[in-house]
Amino acid sequence: MTDEAKLRAGASQVDITPPAGTHLAGAVGYHRPARVALDPLYAKVVAFEAGGRRICVLALDVTIITEDWTERIRERVAEQFGLEPDALMVHATQTHSAPPIGHFMVDPDFPALPHEFEWVRGGDSAYSEWAAGRAVEAVGQALGSLRPVQIAAASGSDGRWAANRRAVTVDGGITMTTGVWAEPQGRQTIRYIEGPIDPEVGVLVVREPSIDIPAVLLHHTCHPVCVFSRPLVSADWPGAWAAEMRATFGEGCVPLVINGACGNINPADRSDHRPMGAGLAETTRMVFERLEFTDDVALDRRLVRLPIPLRELTDEELSWARGVLDADPVPPWDPDRPGQLTRDWMVAASVWSVHLQRQRDPNLAYEIQVLRIGDTAIVGLPGEPFVELALAIKLASPFQPTFIAHCTSHYVGYIPFAEAMARGGHEAETRYWAKLVPEAFEMIREQAVGLLSDGEGLRRGPDDQRGGAARSADA
Repeated sequence: MTDEAKLRAGASQVDITPPAGTHLAGAVGYHRPARVALDPLYAKVVAFEAGGRRICVLALDVTIITEDWTERIRERVAEQFGLEPDALMVHATQTHSAPPIGHFMVDPDFPALPHEFEWVRGGDSAYSEWAAGRAVEAVGQALGSLRPVQIAAASGSDGRWAANRRAVTVDGGITMTTGVWAEPQGRQTIRYIEGPIDPEVGVLVVREPSIDIPAVLLHHTCHPVCVFSRPLVSADWPGAWAAEMRATFGEGCVPLVINGACGNINPADRSDHRPMGAGLAETTRMVFERLEFTDDVALDRRLVRLPIPLRELTDEELSWARGVLDADPVPPWDPDRPGQLTRDWMVAASVWSVHLQRQRDPNLAYEIQVLRIGDTAIVGLPGEPFVELALAIKLASPFQPTFIAHCTSHYVGYIPFAEAMARGGHEAETRYWAKLVPEAFEMIREQAVGLLSDGEGLRRGPDDQRGGAARSADA
């Protein structure tokens, strides 16, 4: 093998902890200025190069990143470091104890609000600009530190920490499981838990010839809401897991967590994120015992934008929303809930935002991105897909392991499977966070599996040391 074909990798992490007073996202219509940093937030990057190809994974300890900010980061990285935009995966771990990068709670065309209500849109413009700049800096540092490495990937299973948060009730409806089992003998209205979890603990380890570990990619699936909804900054369980791994391998190690499709998955115990991080680290160390390393690694990538219809709104919904917003052009505070807007106003703003988006285009261009690193695939899916989507893709994928990265590139809301959409509940109500048609789940599954498996997907032949040509196009 030529030197050009051998694998090189680099890693970096930079602090993106916000200053006090920055709005922490993760709750609808609730203003939560940051008071104390429980633990730091980071922009983390692992970059790979082989056969003249470079790809990067950027993981951000933020709630959400919007499409406009993803594009700015990709453009700046392309201009400064020559990395092609579709070679950079931008992933938000979705900790609910952090700001977002960009505004995601209402549509960009939503009427202007007074400056003091900027947070209602979901983000903080000053923080977004600063954090995006830090993310670009992290990518540059990772690309600038490329050196010869070997990699190994494997998975374990740990079902102790996550739970499906949707329970089917006796009348066929849905309730959240939060707090259910604290009641005597459970809640009697529950018939069964709607779906599974994804217990995979995925590990991709980067090792130098000295056997130092400069980076490790970690994969698990769960909403990071252990610290939420307190006014504390935290990377939640992904940060706790990463901190445990850095303590194991030293300050020179960058542990980057890829959070899976957790739209309907919550922590089994939300009281403290640190035991979850420690438990996942314990399982990770066991996985390390059976790793086999190689530097004979092909890199490849695919990016497709799939047009998915937005849900239609009824005349009654639109009339109600318009009436609420006309009555209160300035967001009204709820007198009974400190720091929160009235629920009706926030729901109306969200409904109207779907209408505004549909006026521009009845379809949403949904970005599906796949990175190949040897026999490992990482599939980037925007929004909050239900775990069933990740499991279906993993089972059909020819790559082992296959990691699903949710909340990549832009925010599109929840993606339930059709039966879950019909049952309703928070994740299925027609709002700005649940705006895709029920068919979206199957459309995304089919396209993602196709990218991984068929002629338009990633090739895995033994003579294919370079991978196929990059592809970035509308499906």
